[in-house]
Amino acid sequence: MRVGLTYDLRDDYIAEGYSEVETAEFDSAETIDALVAAIGSMGHEVVRIGNTKALVAALAAGKRWDLVFNICEGQQGFGRESTVPALLDAYGIGYTFSDPLVCALTLHKGMAKRVFRDCGLPTADFCVVETEADIGEVALPFPLFVKPVAEGTGKGVDGLSRINDAEQLQTACRRLLRDYRQPVLVETWLPGREFTVGIVGSGEQARALGTLEIFVDVASESGIYSFHNKDNYESIVRYGLLEDEALAARVEKTALGAWRAVGCRDGGRIDIRLDENSVPNVIEINPLAGLHPVDSDLPILCRHLGISYRQLIAEIVGSALARLAGAQGEPNAAAQIRATG
Repeated sequence: MRVGLTYDLRDDYIAEGYSEVETAEFDSAETIDALVAAIGSMGHEVVRIGNTKALVAALAAGKRWDLVFNICEGQQGFGRESTVPALLDAYGIGYTFSDPLVCALTLHKGMAKRVFRDCGLPTADFCVVETEADIGEVALPFPLFVKPVAEGTGKGVDGLSRINDAEQLQTACRRLLRDYRQPVLVETWLPGREFTVGIVGSGEQARALGTLEIFVDVASESGIYSFHNKDNYESIVRYGLLEDEALAARVEKTALGAWRAVGCRDGGRIDIRLDENSVPNVIEINPLAGLHPVDSDLPILCRHLGISYRQLIAEIVGSALARLAGAQGEPNAAAQIRATG
């Protein structure tokens, strides 16, 4: 099977003049090499396509693949993660991970939280600040937490993200509106423990791989899982499996509820934090979770569980093939491909 690989290579964008922060969500050469090796070890031919523009050129040139393993984050707008899935849908080419609707919805954290809330899933009370005039209309009780509404990898999250009074709220929101040129998500502060849940599969076939607890050095940026702390996780952050079975069951039930409610597919992560009553609240969904074999949270979780990187990628590919075969009314085709691959 010919598997195309779509991705944003960080080195390419830095060479074009983009900054380290602007390219924080893009992938390293190590990630791409690891994916090529993992998919290739299943017996598939892997074709490196590259970013959205490279995909457009390849499609226009008549190139096609049996499946595309897509990890493109895109560059601009709320639909940037949706561009590659939308293009592949237009050409009838199957791909891993979520569709354009899910990618756009989950990138905009305010819209995603509205869906969580409407589906009865616990999530912190919130509002979205669109302009400086909106800051004075925030009626949530302090302390609060602020971040850009549509960024990942902790971008825009730092020691000033926890807000204790109206003056701090004004300062932080103005800074984020200016620096990120997008709305600001304002949430009530969740004081409890923080987790990330790894999920593979789609719909009713989705299952939680396990739950990783995140322990951040309290002396570093107020103990927040910030951009700086994520980037320096080896010295600041400690990870461990959640061993309390009853709590793990509640956390994973909430995570799976969010995954299915939104319609995520094949693999990813759900970030969860406990409120003051130890109720698991959905922070956000990562339908295109980082896949660096060493540094990304999902592979870190898998290492704690004894799941190899190859096994993780095989689970994702297998889920996509089964889903696509089922949609085409050929449930045996995916099984045959997995057996031979």
